[in-house]
Amino acid sequence: MLSILIPTYNYNISALVNEVYKQIKKLDVSFEILCYDDGSTDTSIIKANKEINKLDNTKYLLLEKNIGRSAIRNLLAKDAKSEWLLFLDADVLPKHSDFIATYFKSISKTSQVIYGGILYDEKKPDNNHLLRWVYGREREALATNKRKENTYLSFLTLNFLIKKEVFNQVTFDEEIPNLRHEDTLFSYHLKLKKMKVEHINNPTYHLGLETSSMFLKKSIESVDALHLFLKQNLIPKNYTLITRVFFKLKGLKLHYLFAFIYKNFKGSFEKNLLSKKPSLYIFDLYRLSYLCFLYT
Repeated sequence: MLSILIPTYNYNISALVNEVYKQIKKLDVSFEILCYDDGSTDTSIIKANKEINKLDNTKYLLLEKNIGRSAIRNLLAKDAKSEWLLFLDADVLPKHSDFIATYFKSISKTSQVIYGGILYDEKKPDNNHLLRWVYGREREALATNKRKENTYLSFLTLNFLIKKEVFNQVTFDEEIPNLRHEDTLFSYHLKLKKMKVEHINNPTYHLGLETSSMFLKKSIESVDALHLFLKQNLIPKNYTLITRVFFKLKGLKLHYLFAFIYKNFKGSFEKNLLSKKPSLYIFDLYRLSYLCFLYT
């Protein structure tokens, strides 16, 4: 049996649910599709998503209040009845028509966690969504062999299969603020527990591109989250690239210089990142210098 788990918030998941439903109905397996809505406010989207309940073994549940990205994923896993859990973000869509079948074929006796990967549309979006698209294609949409070079940090939580008994040992941390980087913390917990993460070529397209300004806001929130993780010793200093570089700078007292750069060039950085030609070099400098600023 397979439990397909989809958390959503103000996003129409009809296309995703209908696709995975169509695929799994072709297979001779028992299944359930659980879609939990984290307190959406858009009535038209809620109405559209409620249609999902007409499908066999499929449930759409609207929560009364927003409980956060970590808590809703834990709730989905808790309610799931299957040995295997397939987590899919609301704004993804499988690339291949044998997406579900491929996951089944990938399960071996030793499998614990399997990550299928992510893709972005090759068509360039409008200028307001460029930064998210450029970052996603360069930093997230990695080939399978490239992901295997950094097994845990290349793992993203928008499209992965996990054994329920494994999930119960790691879960998503509900104690952290509802910022970003919950997938980073989750991957570190997998590493701590020495859980096996397999990388396969079974991607979903990431469709929900934020505007560049929203992505910048979320990127700053992600640095705030890393800062919190470090202060609370939730991850080691060398776990991510940005924290490794930061502590090298801090050891040389150069983080004061980068904090100065952030304070004085923040506007120039943002002007580039919101432009038609956003630079990932500047994006990295923007985030790194902000982390340095937080330590001054």
